[in-house]
Amino acid sequence: MRRSILIFIISLLPFLGWAQTDSAFLLQKVIKGDIEAFTVDNLDNVYILNSRNQVKKLDSNGDSVAVFNDVKKFGKASLIDVSNPLKVLLYYKDFTTIVVLDRFLNVRNSIDLRKQNIYQARAIGQSYDNKIWVYDEIENKLKKIDEDGTLLQETTDFRFLLGSAPTPLKIFDENKYVYLYDSTMGVYVFDYYGALKNNIMIHNWHNFKVVGKYIYGSKSDTLYRYEINNFVYDEWKLPPQLTDARSFNFTTTRLYALKADGIEIYTIR
Repeated sequence: MRRSILIFIISLLPFLGWAQTDSAFLLQKVIKGDIEAFTVDNLDNVYILNSRNQVKKLDSNGDSVAVFNDVKKFGKASLIDVSNPLKVLLYYKDFTTIVVLDRFLNVRNSIDLRKQNIYQARAIGQSYDNKIWVYDEIENKLKKIDEDGTLLQETTDFRFLLGSAPTPLKIFDENKYVYLYDSTMGVYVFDYYGALKNNIMIHNWHNFKVVGKYIYGSKSDTLYRYEINNFVYDEWKLPPQLTDARSFNFTTTRLYALKADGIEIYTIR
């Protein structure tokens, strides 16, 4: 028992350093430019949305590798899902439309969810088998569709499952489970058959992201991490150089902070 506790504490040391000293954060590079929002895939490629609604892809070194310019038809993307770096999803909530891009940000196809009788959906996400999860807010169901928009499966009405209907802001498919995050109701965890497995009491987190066995997020000047399997919460006060960040993103090796003049990329000693 003592050995397992020691191993667990050792595994936390890199993160505990965040709270103890600013030197735990090693600034690797800064990406300057017109950046309204951004996200990061598991290969540390950065996807930037600028004020002209362009989407730019930068590799892990910060070099530009692709640009999506077809912005006139749908306007500003409300969500960019890069769970699969080979298949990027742009979601336009006002048009209830998903645009599917390849790794060079060329359009593969678009899916008008209204043609599938889905008229209101705030959150979508890629599934483990390269299909797409959509939460239908009118029917209160989690649905899986293919790249043509064909309905493959759906849950029962969440009002019968949960007693009330969540309004998910994010959907993640990770390690054989689907995570729906509602900032007021918490995280609902489902298996691939739509059975509710857990409700994690995480509320009012920003920058919510499921990465491997962890859930990350932030609130005010504090960074949070929740270890899913062990039900353990950890929190660290951010050092002064990060408290003015507009948003954060996380991978297994880096912390990304969006500031007024660009994205700062940190590794952790």
